[in-house]
Amino acid sequence: MDSLIVKTITRLLVPFIFLYGIFIISHGHVTPGGGFSGGAFIGGGLILYTIVFGAKQAEKLFPSSVAEWLESGGILFYIAVGLVGLITVDSFLTNIGAGFGIGTPGTLWSAGMIPILMITIGIKVASTFMTLFRGLLEEPR
Repeated sequence: MDSLIVKTITRLLVPFIFLYGIFIISHGHVTPGGGFSGGAFIGGGLILYTIVFGAKQAEKLFPSSVAEWLESGGILFYIAVGLVGLITVDSFLTNIGAGFGIGTPGTLWSAGMIPILMITIGIKVASTFMTLFRGLLEEPR
């Protein structure tokens, strides 16, 4: 896209889109939202950046190799967190019984392992959005 206005607005908006996505992920256990919603915001910001600045410039911002690693790593870390409960109390994804601190209910540092799981889901969703979009761009016409 060659519009200076669109590029400038995108350059200004994308950091705030990422910040809002991080906010949604980090507050997903106390407010509506969570890993999927926040990851969709971040992935949408990456897609917007790709549409406006092109695939080569987006590759510099978020390389395909990083996206693939995060996509796999997000789900593997989710499973690893779940295995902590399986190892400690014989139940997959056990929260408090596995030793995760519950904190003060309603605060950001509460809910035990749920915020950790929200982060892993957000990473997985954002990287999957970008991987799928790049796959659509590379598809022969």
